[in-house]
Amino acid sequence: MVKHTPLIEIRDLSVAFRAGSRDTLAVDRVSFDIRSGETVALVGESGSGKSVSALSLMQLLPYPAASHPSGSIRFNGEELMGAGEKAMSKVRGNDISMIFQEPMTSLNPLHTVEQQIGEMLKIHHGMGESQARARILDLLNKVGIRDPEQRLASYPHQLSGGQRQRVMIAMALANEPDLLIADEPTTALDVTVQAQILELLHDLQRAEGMAILLITHDLGIVRRMANRVNVMTNGQIVETGATKQIFESPKHAYTKHLLAAEPKGDPPNVDDTAKTVIKTEDLKVWFPIKRGFLRRTVGHIKAVDGIDVRVRDGQTLGIVGESGSGKTTLGLALMRMISSKGRIEYDDKTISNFSFRRMRALRKEMQIVFQDPYGSLSPRMSVVQIVEEGLIVHGQGMGYDERRALVKSALDEVGMTGDILDRYPHEFSGGQRQRIAIARAMVLKPKFLMLDEPTSALDMSVQAQIVDLLRDLQQRNDLAYLFISHDLKVVRALAGEVIVMREGKAVEFGTARQIFDAPKTDYTKALIAAAFDLRAVPGGIVAQ
Repeated sequence: MVKHTPLIEIRDLSVAFRAGSRDTLAVDRVSFDIRSGETVALVGESGSGKSVSALSLMQLLPYPAASHPSGSIRFNGEELMGAGEKAMSKVRGNDISMIFQEPMTSLNPLHTVEQQIGEMLKIHHGMGESQARARILDLLNKVGIRDPEQRLASYPHQLSGGQRQRVMIAMALANEPDLLIADEPTTALDVTVQAQILELLHDLQRAEGMAILLITHDLGIVRRMANRVNVMTNGQIVETGATKQIFESPKHAYTKHLLAAEPKGDPPNVDDTAKTVIKTEDLKVWFPIKRGFLRRTVGHIKAVDGIDVRVRDGQTLGIVGESGSGKTTLGLALMRMISSKGRIEYDDKTISNFSFRRMRALRKEMQIVFQDPYGSLSPRMSVVQIVEEGLIVHGQGMGYDERRALVKSALDEVGMTGDILDRYPHEFSGGQRQRIAIARAMVLKPKFLMLDEPTSALDMSVQAQIVDLLRDLQQRNDLAYLFISHDLKVVRALAGEVIVMREGKAVEFGTARQIFDAPKTDYTKALIAAAFDLRAVPGGIVAQ
């Protein structure tokens, strides 16, 4: 039940960050309310000021580096701006809780699930061991953790991404807060797990009567979850309104830009006559399970279990499935970067038994673009050093000026123009870094590109730009792509053929049109429903 009296009122909130003698305004006079029992979304691209605004509500910004030139934050009528640490410690966790984007970095790797949730109960409620354990089990049951008794002694690395996020939600709910701040709570999760987490949050909200501040750049989540939406860019809220109104009749140009930013376009037609670049027959990657003093093999983890793959010139084969389905392992085996069994042919040559030395000659033709442009580019190397590294490694026999010219040409091809050769990765946005990573691969003039979740770490509008770039590069260079992703919207826009993987096996294969328009298996249907079903939960756009 949504109450009309605001639970929290934010008025003219500004946040400035000091670097040396210079102040940079990250949030500029933002105002909005959240009422009990409702979900309010803060929407915008990276750097728009969403998370900084949310952290301000809990007074978690790094002072004195961060300051508030203006603003008031009133929670249940009490002013939080400038409140002392003692007063804020009563609010944090008790009245306002927060779920962070990446649970692996938010959870303590040295503490078990029981220790992490129990700490909050002991600090805020003074519970003893047995009382805390009973409450922890209740919370784990509420958030849908199976066999919670067995998970009490688990460490974060022993949990899946969805399980870790559920533990984070359990921690946030431990003290029955009035307001839950969810900062990109599903960005790193598979589509099916994402749908489960969203449904869980809605059910818990309905049962507990709490308000939710949802921070995201994913408009599909906003459409499902939010009652009202605030659109942010450059530190300002440029449009606010009911979810239905924002999606059906946006007024501000930036809102229209966001709504138009999803990857679009029909999948390309499949050309069965195109030359096969790489193919496999009955490819298997089995990892042994060893136990006992003598470390005897007692079984195998069948990461890839008998898969046939064919990728043609100028074509894209999409590999989709949940985390742990074997997508990346399949790609690495195809690239001969891990051991496998089964036949692999590249350019009409059988390479299944090639040694590392024999494979090296082919590496310049078989390139990889990784998921995370923040982690795949060395922060100590300039752009020219990053992109030219492959030319040096593969002994192209050219001088410094010639290499520099080739690097500049590769960067131009991916839309990175201007005087950027001697700049460093930290000076660029996520989308620009991914373009640099693509240029690093393209400078060697490859025939085959393995693209491992190349857009999952990027904003929606940047995703669309990278998809357009990849499509353009493919057409101009007749490239063959193996595109690995759990984002079915991106796969549909780029891939001509699709393999759906589950637990190491290919459960469905066909053209993109066959897979997306007429899926055959229940698993594929569940993936597509989770990715494309625009029906909102109660309170979202359908119920407005």
